[in-house]
Amino acid sequence: MSDYVVLDPRFQALIVPHAKLEKLWTGARWGEGPVYVPAAKHLLWSDIPNDRVMRYDETSGAVSVFEHPCGYQNGHALDGQGRVVACEHGGRRISRLDHDGEWRTLADRFGGKRLNSPNDVVVKSDGSIWFTDPTYGIDSHYEGHKAPSELGVSNVYRIDGATGDITAVITDMVKPNGLAFSADEKLLFVGDTGATHVDMKRIMKVYDVSADGLSVANGRFFAESDAGFFDGFRTTTEDILWTSTADSVRAYLFDGTLIGKILIPEFVSNLTFGGRKRNRLYITAQTSLYAIYLARGAWG
Repeated sequence: MSDYVVLDPRFQALIVPHAKLEKLWTGARWGEGPVYVPAAKHLLWSDIPNDRVMRYDETSGAVSVFEHPCGYQNGHALDGQGRVVACEHGGRRISRLDHDGEWRTLADRFGGKRLNSPNDVVVKSDGSIWFTDPTYGIDSHYEGHKAPSELGVSNVYRIDGATGDITAVITDMVKPNGLAFSADEKLLFVGDTGATHVDMKRIMKVYDVSADGLSVANGRFFAESDAGFFDGFRTTTEDILWTSTADSVRAYLFDGTLIGKILIPEFVSNLTFGGRKRNRLYITAQTSLYAIYLARGAWG
C-alpha cells in the first residue's frame, strides 16, 4: 500500500514516491512537540505523560532521554541563538534552555494570573515568542497537574524579545493549539481544538500579521479537519502548510486547497522539518516517532 494519497498534481512534486515512512522509535504515551536542532544534528520531542523530553541522534539513529523530569513539556521551538524554547504544562510557563544548560522562565503569568498550560510556541525573526495557552495540562493529572484556570480563557500570547512584556494577541478562540507563521511572517496560522470541550468544528484559522509585527487581524477560516484535529503544523518557503490529523500528515496550499496526504498508522500530533537540507519530515504520533524524506522540504 502506498504511503501517499495524491489529491492534486502539485502534491506529486513535493514527494518521493518510492521514499517510505520510517518508524524511528516507539515507547511514548503521547509524543509531541518536535524541534530539530541543527548544531547538534538531533531532534528533541516530548513524551508528555511520562514527563520527559526524548532525543533522536540523526548521525547514529540512537534514541535517549534528554530531560526527565521536564515540567511536562509540550511544544518546542528554536530562537535566533539556537536555544530551545519550551512550553511547560507542569510549570505553566514558557522556558528557555540557555547555553549554560539551565532552564529559565520567560513567562508564567499574564495580568498577575498564572498561565493555563502553554502548548505550542514559535519564535519570530524579530525575537518575539508567540505561544498558545489552552488548558490541557491542567484539565487532568495525565499531562500535568490538575488545577482550575486562573485566567478563565485560552489565548494566544506574544512575548516581546527585547522587553519580555507579554500581550494577548488572539482572544477569539476556544482552545488555541498549534501555530505557525508563513515564511514571510505575514500570516499566522492557528489551530482551534476547542471541540475537546464544546460542540464546534475542528478548524484552523489564519490571521494577517500587522506591519510592525506586534499584533494580528482579520482572523478567518482556513480549513476544517474531517479526521481528528489540526494539532501541530509547519509551513514552507513554497507556501505549503503541512499539518497533523488523526490519520495522516496533510499538505495544504495557502488558499486552503488540500493537495495530498501521507498516511500514518497512529494518531498524529505534530511534525517538523530536519536534516541538512530540511527535507526530512519528522512526525510525532501517539506512541512513536516517524520520518519520511520529501522531494521538497522547508526550503523548497
